[in-house]
Amino acid sequence: METILVVEDDLAVQKALRRLFESEDYAVEVKPDGQAGLDAFHSSRPAAVVLDLRLPGLPGHDVCREIKKRAPSLPIIVLSAKTDVADKVLLLEMGADDYVTKPFSPRELLARVRAALRRTQRTEPTDQYVFGEIAVNFAKMELTRADRSVPMTTQEFKLLKYFVQSPGRVFSRSELLNEVWGYQNYPSTRTVDNHIWKLRLKLEDDPGNPLYFQTVHGTGYKFVPSPKQ
Repeated sequence: METILVVEDDLAVQKALRRLFESEDYAVEVKPDGQAGLDAFHSSRPAAVVLDLRLPGLPGHDVCREIKKRAPSLPIIVLSAKTDVADKVLLLEMGADDYVTKPFSPRELLARVRAALRRTQRTEPTDQYVFGEIAVNFAKMELTRADRSVPMTTQEFKLLKYFVQSPGRVFSRSELLNEVWGYQNYPSTRTVDNHIWKLRLKLEDDPGNPLYFQTVHGTGYKFVPSPKQ
C-alpha cells in the first residue's frame, strides 16, 4: 500500500484529505508543521507528498526544497491559498510537481496525485548515462562534462532525464510542461525554451548550433545522444 504524506496545519483539511486518500486505498500520514513533515519524510519515504505552503515553523518552500534535494523524483503537490499564486513559478522551479489552490476539488487533487505517481512509475533510465563528453548520475544528481563537474538545478536534471527516456522522440512544449513540470496551466511555454537554452549553454559546444538538444521548428524539441557530426 502506497503512503501519502500530508503536511497541513488545518484540521478540517487534514481530515478531508485523510478520508479522500484512504477511500482510494492509500495509507495516509498527516503532519501539522514543516519540521514534522520533514521528519516523517526521512523516516518513512512516502510515495507522494501533499504539502501546504503556509505552515507554522518551517515554511512549505523550505520543506519542498529539502525533500527535492534528498529525493528528486518524489512527487510533491503543493496546496496554497489563491493569494500565494505568485509563488507558483518559484515552487515549480524548485521541483514541486503540481500546484493546487484552495479551495480545491478533492477529486481534482486526487487526479493530480495519481498523475504525478504515474510519471514517477514510468520506466526510468539507468542511474548513469553517458553521451558525448557528458556523464550523468541521476541518482546522485551529478553531471560532468569532459570530467569537469557541471552545476545543474533540480528542474534541469528532471528535463534531461525525461529526454534521456526517449532519445530521438520529438516533444511539444506543452507535453514537456505537463510531464516534466506536471502543471497543465503553467504561465508560459517560454519556461521550456529557457530551460532548453540553459541545457545547451551547459552541455553543448556551440549552444547556438546545438547537436544534442535540437529544435524541431513548429513542433518542439528532441534529444539526439549520437548526432551526426
